[in-house]
Amino acid sequence: MAGTVGRVESRFVTWPDGLALDGGERLAPVTVSYEIYGDLNSDRSNAVLVFHALTGSQHAAGFNEAVPGLDGRWTEDVQVGWWDDFIGPGKALNTDELAVICANYVGSCYGSTGPSSVNAANGLRYGSAFPRITLGDIVDSQVALLDRLGIERLHAVIGGSVGGLMALSLASRYPDRVDVVIPIAAGLGVTALQRIHNFEQALAIENDPMFNRGDYYDGPRPERGLALARMIGHKTFVSLKAMEERARTEVVDRDETGGYVRITNPLESYMWHQGTKFVQRFDANSYLRIIEAWQTFDLLNQAGAGDFDELLRRCRNQRFMVFSIDSDVCFYPDEQEELAAALKRAGVPVRRITVHSDRGHDAFLLEPDLFAPHLRDSLTGH
Repeated sequence: MAGTVGRVESRFVTWPDGLALDGGERLAPVTVSYEIYGDLNSDRSNAVLVFHALTGSQHAAGFNEAVPGLDGRWTEDVQVGWWDDFIGPGKALNTDELAVICANYVGSCYGSTGPSSVNAANGLRYGSAFPRITLGDIVDSQVALLDRLGIERLHAVIGGSVGGLMALSLASRYPDRVDVVIPIAAGLGVTALQRIHNFEQALAIENDPMFNRGDYYDGPRPERGLALARMIGHKTFVSLKAMEERARTEVVDRDETGGYVRITNPLESYMWHQGTKFVQRFDANSYLRIIEAWQTFDLLNQAGAGDFDELLRRCRNQRFMVFSIDSDVCFYPDEQEELAAALKRAGVPVRRITVHSDRGHDAFLLEPDLFAPHLRDSLTGH
């Protein structure tokens, strides 16, 4: 059993009338899967909402043996919460005082409604019929969850990577619903490099012959395309030094790719292993939908603001802690510097901390000791 939270189970809430999407469609019904660690106090003022990263899940802490209806995607790799070292009694997110909530994104594949879900209209999996979603849609679904739980105002919202973009979306679009905002390794928009990497990943999946325009659930899955997409993305999540340290010291099978290209060194073998392991726990359509939501992230447009000064002035009654990671090559530290400067110009109380790590972007998942003191101070200080 992992961590001090112990064994947990995912919970589910469904809205029969569904969710109105930014694109004008209505997705109905909609289910959101979530977990809570710690207890809500009498006035429900101690809630912290955590947005997971691109391919994360609602399972942020403790040990969850199984989630029903996931077609085998709940593998051993996801049974231990992805932020288990951060959440629990006495930890950075102290569940003796806080109720920590994490929900799976609409469009994902861990219990919330997504492309692999059954469409109630015809009894078939959505596949290519699943509508396009935005990060704003995902935020709206989680605000609806807060409403269902009777939480009018969050003590804090926290998100890393793409989750940090959603933390900013919630803070600026629902400014009266949160006190403390903690984006980790995120930024105000989508950079040129992110767009290129995301585009490459999308094409890797779509060019897999098994993709079948997204309608592959009754046949072979586009596993090779999804594995390649993961490898493209993974090289921005982990620093080269960390990759070299993790790589196997010898190449186990030079022909494991099954094609003309042979694996010739441990780094190639490591990357191939990351890709093939990933396809066991994630759905290709969900990967495409969330990548597209990232690509189309437009905070000003979704919040109805003319510029960032106008937008961020809404957040003057909030407190921000902005985290940078000095070795991050997915969301470079310049992006957090720009965010912090924009917040200061708008008169928003903000602190910025640069974490020094050789682990790259994924440091916020792997090194709690570097983040815990600042998280704890932000969640308890005034």
